[in-house]
Amino acid sequence: MMSPSERDLSAAVRGADSPDWSVRAAAGRRLAASDGIGEVADVVHRLLLDVQDSGVTQETAEALLARKDTAGLRCVLSARGRAVESWTADQLQDALDGDPEWMTTDGADRLIRRLHQLAEDDDPVVRDEAREALSRLRPREEWARGPE
Repeated sequence: MMSPSERDLSAAVRGADSPDWSVRAAAGRRLAASDGIGEVADVVHRLLLDVQDSGVTQETAEALLARKDTAGLRCVLSARGRAVESWTADQLQDALDGDPEWMTTDGADRLIRRLHQLAEDDDPVVRDEAREALSRLRPREEWARGPE
């Protein structure tokens, strides 16, 4: 017999195949919040790269980033690096750039630590995306000085 969390996860996996974008987006949010993100990574990846509706991409990416952990960031970076459509890559980049968690000093420090971890990831796509993100960040000393 399945536990309630297993039933919820199973229902979310089924919802990922719905023709209705809002059902797929809800599935993405539920799967992104799952403790077993590794078990559903393929489905989450598919939702991040949804070619039918950018809302599914956005909702899933934001939910993954809301986890505030390396696993969620890794999923988004992986999808960003594998996106075929430029609008999908842009949508994923917007989610990364617009995460309010990273607008604070503590949040930015956490992001930089996670990106450094992922810059050594076994997956070359994740590794390259993390390194690219790090190259776009200005060192804290430059932020303190302001524009020159």
